[in-house]
Amino acid sequence: MSMGVLTGKEIFSGDHPHMTFVEPVTQTRPHDQRTMEAEQPVFSIVAPVYNEEVLLPEFYRRVVAAIEPLGEPFELILVNDGSRDRSLQIMLELHKRDPRVKVINFSRNFGHQIAITAGADYARGKAVAIIDSDLQDPPEVIVDMIARWREGYQLIYGVRSEREGETAFKLATASLFYRLIRKITSVDIPADTGDFRLMDRKVVDALKSMREHHRFMRGLSIWVGFKQTGVTYKRDARKAGVTKYPLRKMLKFAMDGITAFSYLPLQLATYVGFGVAALGLLGIIAVIILRLLGNELLGQATTLVAVLFMGGVQLVFLGILGEYLGRIYDEVKQRPLYIVADALGFDE
Repeated sequence: MSMGVLTGKEIFSGDHPHMTFVEPVTQTRPHDQRTMEAEQPVFSIVAPVYNEEVLLPEFYRRVVAAIEPLGEPFELILVNDGSRDRSLQIMLELHKRDPRVKVINFSRNFGHQIAITAGADYARGKAVAIIDSDLQDPPEVIVDMIARWREGYQLIYGVRSEREGETAFKLATASLFYRLIRKITSVDIPADTGDFRLMDRKVVDALKSMREHHRFMRGLSIWVGFKQTGVTYKRDARKAGVTKYPLRKMLKFAMDGITAFSYLPLQLATYVGFGVAALGLLGIIAVIILRLLGNELLGQATTLVAVLFMGGVQLVFLGILGEYLGRIYDEVKQRPLYIVADALGFDE
């Protein structure tokens, strides 16, 4: 492949009106380019992809435009998480044009957190950046993260100062979740952060040793420790496509985060049990006193409400127990986290 001075040649046209891609202009000589491709990458950029055919070309252009001027070898690892549109085809074309683009193609959809895990597993860089391919997190911020990495920090996470295009409900619930999880767990997950971060090789290797199935990567990366800091940035609104985290998935994601780092839901059953037992004891004492005073107790409705309430509480805590047991069951089966159908651009 020759990557001399490029002048904006279209490599995609297709039937989609947005499927036009313009190659980035670079001054790298062909010999230098081949040398950089053969070298061990200093930086790995990992991006999960799920139905992002419209944004992928622009995402590639901006990543290359941001990282290439640093003058060090890098790789862009795109993880196709079971996309149903032309995302895979575009990724293959990008790999064909630029060997620095590497493709992991899952056999089916395994989920965003698993796609991040796979990309980190395959990454060879001394520093690994995790970023979504929807361009809400600006690729240019990776350069700021690299600067902090050079200062000696080993985990640099993105802190959202502004979040364009998100509803007040989502902002409020996200804020509530992060503040709740910081209260009930021993992991101090910074507020207003996501999965956008850069990790030193030591952090990545530590994460690779942790193979739990219900993964909460932003929590796991904080849990492993090392020297950490944040980089503030403005999160952009989604420019195309639809969100991959509707309310249902957000609730499941929150449950994964809580159950991965906290026993409080299980402990609540004990606390509530003691509280209800205390109320029951007080009720018995009150009934005895009223009987001795000669008062008639008319309370079938009260008794029915009390029984229904206790039944509801028991079912809630049985459900919480079921959540934890289900996660234990998934771990005991020891199935692989993901299955790769194709991996292009990686050494054997």
